Amino acid sequence: MNKEKFINEVEKIGISLTDIQLHQLDEYCKFLLEYNSHTNLTAIKEEQVYLKHFYDSLTFFKAINPSEFETLLDIGTGAGFPGMVLKIVFPNLEVTLLDSNNKKINFLKELTMKLNLTKVNFFHGRAEEFCIKNREKFDIVTARAVSNMTVLTELCLPLTKVGGYFIAMKGSNVDEITEAKNAITKLGGKVERIVEFNLPSEESGRNIVKILKEKTTPKEYPRRYEKIVKSPLK
Repeated sequence: MNKEKFINEVEKIGISLTDIQLHQLDEYCKFLLEYNSHTNLTAIKEEQVYLKHFYDSLTFFKAINPSEFETLLDIGTGAGFPGMVLKIVFPNLEVTLLDSNNKKINFLKELTMKLNLTKVNFFHGRAEEFCIKNREKFDIVTARAVSNMTVLTELCLPLTKVGGYFIAMKGSNVDEITEAKNAITKLGGKVERIVEFNLPSEESGRNIVKILKEKTTPKEYPRRYEKIVKSPLK
């Protein structure tokens, strides 16, 4: 997907990009590819960045409008997807980017300075560690293809405010979403909507799960990551 095709496709989902935002995304793409030449950030090649990273991140808008909220946490952000892309396109949003890989966090810090962005926070570590001091703090918590849906729910819902949303950006596997519904309920959430679509050009399947945080998550969650993975909530 080239830049022109990208602009047309995001307009179809209701997003009009300014010249400044397009310039920032272009700089993001260049810096990502340059950085990736010496530090492994992504397996995506140059011709795929606008589709697999930028457009895919902005499909978030199909489920929820970030401009209606103040704070967003991106868990397992990697090289900033979707969190950094959402920050560029919705600049009033205060975004926190969390990842256990410090090389990726360092890249994001450099990128933030390069693009002169403000209200961007960083955390190097795991979600369950971050939750100790940031429980139920964020209007929106999101994660893109980080883990199995049941595991992801236990990591994300405890950090979501009551009345806020956990937005899971997943592939085409609907079964794991169904299997996670009991965990979602147990942790205080309710599936409000599932947006199913295909990426343009290559037609790969996507599901965005919009989960409303209805109730406070019981204090024993999240458990240690090893326990979450070994014994997922049923």
